[in-house]
Amino acid sequence: MISRLADDLIARLQESGVPQDAPVAVVARNRPAQAAAVLGLVEAGRTVSNVYAFQSPEALAAELGRTGFAAVVAEEQDWTPPVIEELLRSGAVGVVLCWGTDTTAQLLPNMTHLGRGPFRPPLLKAGIEILSSGTTGPPKRVAIPNRVLARAVESIRGGGVDTGVSPDIVVWPISGIGGTCCLIADFAIERLIILLEKFDLDEWLAAIGRHRPRSVNVPPAVPRMMLDAAVPRSDVASLEYVYGGSAPMTPELQEEFEGAYGIKVIWAYGATEFCGTLVTWTPELHDQYSSSKRGAMGRPFAGVQLRVVDVDDGEELPRGEVGYLEALVPEVSTDWIRTTDLATIDEDDFVFHKGRGDGVILRGGFKVIPEAIDAALREHSSVLDAATVGIGDHRLGQVPAAAIELRRGEAAPTHEQLDAHVRARLNSLHVPVRYAITEVLPRTTSMKPDLRAVRSLLETRPDD
Repeated sequence: MISRLADDLIARLQESGVPQDAPVAVVARNRPAQAAAVLGLVEAGRTVSNVYAFQSPEALAAELGRTGFAAVVAEEQDWTPPVIEELLRSGAVGVVLCWGTDTTAQLLPNMTHLGRGPFRPPLLKAGIEILSSGTTGPPKRVAIPNRVLARAVESIRGGGVDTGVSPDIVVWPISGIGGTCCLIADFAIERLIILLEKFDLDEWLAAIGRHRPRSVNVPPAVPRMMLDAAVPRSDVASLEYVYGGSAPMTPELQEEFEGAYGIKVIWAYGATEFCGTLVTWTPELHDQYSSSKRGAMGRPFAGVQLRVVDVDDGEELPRGEVGYLEALVPEVSTDWIRTTDLATIDEDDFVFHKGRGDGVILRGGFKVIPEAIDAALREHSSVLDAATVGIGDHRLGQVPAAAIELRRGEAAPTHEQLDAHVRARLNSLHVPVRYAITEVLPRTTSMKPDLRAVRSLLETRPDD
């Protein structure tokens, strides 16, 4: 059925006149139909650009209008009036994915031929455009050519577990780099893949009980949730390893989790533009160094060179000093690429994460962009200015919270009104958990919001 739907989609694009090199958007949910669409487009040598599905119809329509795709592929539930209206305006081709007794890809009525355009050129000739936060500022699409997708396969194989036997229960959204890597790699190595559309602890535990994997790949929030829920060891009896990344695993959480379950934590670190792992633990490294190197992200992945450079002048720093982490990955580039993470490398080549050099909030392992929340809040008629920071959360690590300065004479909106306002413009991960309405935002001498003071305000003041 996967192959049939993929072939059907490619046929619909061809008969509608969508150029081979035109970017095709997939409104990606963790479902077989969307998996078939992504795999079919990659196999056909087309450029696929994943779009986050969990946003309001208005926000999705606005994103599709800004990005200038020649075709949009989505299941029926995502073809809402605002989305259809936007694509009719732009002249893009719409394709409806159908899965089940009638597995097909059908052209949306009145959206079967290219309109006036022009449609934007692709970022690359063939591959995947992944939506990433980049550094600070609005999200950007990172181009991952097909040759670099091979790194996803090697990253999965490099973990050291017999992946041909152990099924993969995927909780990462396939709209992002984590889910995309799992999808591409699992099909390449013919590994059974189980897609969970949203993480639900009971549903995830049921999948483990049904499929009995040796390992799972999860964000750090999941071990915390297991401990908080006092999940018995018998519910995860098949598990020998928990793999993960996207955010650091604290030494305290790892020690508590391994002590409670006897399951080894094998953590790794990567970045969207590298489409795979830069730094990793392996079962062998865990057995040898888990006590002495607790808190490390691991050692450089095979074929990867790493260094730490000064945050001001970019000069390489000696072992043990903290600076920006840079990587040289031959499959990606012949140049050193700087990440936005601060790190240190010790004499045994273990890499330790020391924080982020930008303001991105890692909410349960997923990136949330403070500047995007600020911009959305400023669009509210009562809001003069806003500043968003990450505050600590027991389960998710960090969550966004926003301080708001009102326009003179305007009444303060309620928490619910602010939530609805942000949700209409951004995906749900960006909705703040707390607001503090203040007469004047605390600012630095250069009149920028003082984020340290904002964080203190939000952490000590009850929600308005």
